[in-house]
Amino acid sequence: MKYRQLGDSDLTVSELALGSWLTYGGGVERQQAEACVHKAFEVGINFIDTANVYGRGAAESFLGEVLRGRDRSSYVLATKVFFPMSPSDQGLSAAQIYKQIDASLQRLGTDYVDLYQCHRYDPNTPLEETMAALTEVVQQGKARYIGFSEWNPAQIQAALDLPDVEKFVSSQPQYSMLWRQPEAEVFPLCADHGIGQIVWSPLAQGVLTGKYKPGATPPADSRAANDKMNGFMSELRRDRVLSAVQNLQPIAQRLNLSMAQLALAWILRDGRVTSAIIGASRPEQVADNAAASGVDLSSEVLQEIDQVLAPALPQAARP
Repeated sequence: MKYRQLGDSDLTVSELALGSWLTYGGGVERQQAEACVHKAFEVGINFIDTANVYGRGAAESFLGEVLRGRDRSSYVLATKVFFPMSPSDQGLSAAQIYKQIDASLQRLGTDYVDLYQCHRYDPNTPLEETMAALTEVVQQGKARYIGFSEWNPAQIQAALDLPDVEKFVSSQPQYSMLWRQPEAEVFPLCADHGIGQIVWSPLAQGVLTGKYKPGATPPADSRAANDKMNGFMSELRRDRVLSAVQNLQPIAQRLNLSMAQLALAWILRDGRVTSAIIGASRPEQVADNAAASGVDLSSEVLQEIDQVLAPALPQAARP
């Protein structure tokens, strides 16, 4: 496993991070979930990403239990705030930030998180209020650094322009071979200001593993088979996308890589990406994904990938 510095922070994190959305604390049987966390540490992953809303606190509680007794300095822990924990508990007001950081710390069984992230932008709260509250959370020692997820360039710049507040060190956008939008503006803006990228859905919700075939019913145990995911994944599961992804198979085989490893190595080719978040329901998936760290793809291979996927990409994202 290789490691990278997260933005202008002093956090050194593994190139792959273990996520917990739709998995730990709910979607994955407890024993399997614990095995995934143990395997992550075994293969060198030191970065754990979660959020208060995952399982309405269940993911954080699970991690607090499974991490208990492990040297706190041996891993980097990140969580998030914004989405509703109850009808009256949501957003990025100062009151919510103070309330939710304390609740997250209690569930996680720790005095601090290394990274506290705004899960989305809150248009209903003045940015000055949000940033002042986050700054106080850092000053109180409850979080070492702050970040954001899925903010647009104008929102990012507005936060950067505020004086006397803690500066963001991380951005968490969706990014994959099939979703390249952050490359245009978010990546360069963040790079200019010491903000590293921690990307989510690097396997495009599993589509880039090649397990979904054009015209075929999704596997029963897959995310696409979950009714809640169908709308989210509908664009990724169009036949033209799935057909293009199947054409990546010969490239992966030639390089002796799994499809997941190829997709993750493609993500990590960009030095502006600090870490890619993987979600795993089995420890062997963690091990397979982790093996992508350190894989270098030649310019010829990268060009070949672009040619194969061009029919599947939105016009603006085509190379």
